[in-house]
Amino acid sequence: MPLTLLAPAEVGSLRDFLAESDLTIAGLDAPSVRLWVERGADGTITGSTGYELSHDGSHALIRSVAVIPGRRHGGSGTRLATHALTRAAAEGAHRAWLFSRRSGSFWQSLGFSPADRGDLIRVLADAHQVRLFQETGQLDQEVAWSRPLARSSA
Repeated sequence: MPLTLLAPAEVGSLRDFLAESDLTIAGLDAPSVRLWVERGADGTITGSTGYELSHDGSHALIRSVAVIPGRRHGGSGTRLATHALTRAAAEGAHRAWLFSRRSGSFWQSLGFSPADRGDLIRVLADAHQVRLFQETGQLDQEVAWSRPLARSSA
């Protein structure tokens, strides 16, 4: 299935999809967030991916990577995550970061390593999800991950 850039009018549908996956739904409409969705034949969202760049563009916070249960463990998540990583690198990011409490082994398979939350906060202080987690106290419960990004020729 091809990925399509999320249109502003589709944010509500993505919000519902991510809520079912227990992922952060706040800030999806922030101008700095880039999101893509994959749809089934019936038009429903079957997968999503995205990121938010730091103010200087050198760091990307990967977010909203989700796949419907029936398509998990078949490579869809890897393809979706790789899309976000590739696009972030093409925009100039040299390091990717994310929060994940439950999917560490998946992210490790893509080259991520546990990271210091303080480092993530320092380089992505203006990212909507980082600000939200700080304001709500959720940051202390999160596990940070990071990996370098290869320079893209795209």
